Order: sequence, then structure tokens, then C-alpha cells
Amino acid sequence: MIVVRRVHPEEGDAYRQVRLAALAESPAAFASTYARESSLTAQDWSERARASSEGWQRAAFFAVAEGNIVGLVGGYRPEPASDVVELVSMWTHPSTRRTGVGRLLVEAVIDWARAGQAQEVQLWVTRANIAAKVFYRTVGFTEAGDYRPLPSDPCRDESRMSLAL
Repeated sequence: MIVVRRVHPEEGDAYRQVRLAALAESPAAFASTYARESSLTAQDWSERARASSEGWQRAAFFAVAEGNIVGLVGGYRPEPASDVVELVSMWTHPSTRRTGVGRLLVEAVIDWARAGQAQEVQLWVTRANIAAKVFYRTVGFTEAGDYRPLPSDPCRDESRMSLAL
């Protein structure tokens, strides 16, 4: 059984471990890099976990199966009063892909955004990642028509997708 829950304030080390696993396993999928995030301090990760554990500015969710974290997703408001939430850091362990874990994680961010009175959820996805784009479409996202270089690898580009709430 998969449980999706918000990150707890004391889970900085777990947050670090799963985020680095995601960056190591799927480096082309993220705007950040393993090198950048592995250089963050334990205090940085503790602060991320604390800030993501409550409130409406940012959130992070773990998917947990049999005591193991098998997925991660985050959401944040680019501006404090924004009615738009950005979905970020979406990752599931390869063994759980195509099992519904990703949908549960995305739905957690959507539910959090709705509860916080957001009007839209947006995300960036690498244009070559067809499987991810198809997945996001099945959840209700549509292509917004915006493109930009992937910050972690400007040789790749990404496109924005959005979901009106």
C-alpha cells in the first residue's frame, strides 16, 4: 500500500536522500543537478523540510511503501500572494512507475493548491520526456505553449504545462 504524506519538519535527511536519488537516477528531468544539491548542508535540508511541512507557500510530499520513500513531489507559489502553484521535483522510484504512485503525488500537490485557494497549477517538463508529458495530460494538464532551456542543461529545453483548478 502506498501512502502519500507531507514531509515532516524533522525529515531533512530523508528529503536529501530521496532528492539526490532522483537527481542521480533521472538527471535530465530536473532543473537542478546532483552536484548542486549534494553540496547543500544538513542545515539547508533541515530548512527545506521545515518550510515544506506546513503552510501555503511551499509543500513537499513523499510516497511511502512499506516504510520506504518511493516518490517525491513539491509545490510552491512563485510569489506569496500568487494564485498559481508550480509543481516541481516530481519523481518516482523506477520500480513504482506506471503503478499510480505518480498520480497520487501529483494529486497531493493539486489538493494542497486547491486548499490554499490557488487557481492554477503549472509545471515545466523536458520536451523530450514524452512519457512524462503523456502522464501529465492524463492528470489534466495541457501544454501552455511556453518553452525555455532546461536550467541544468541548456542543450535541452522544456515546456510549460498547466492545469486550471
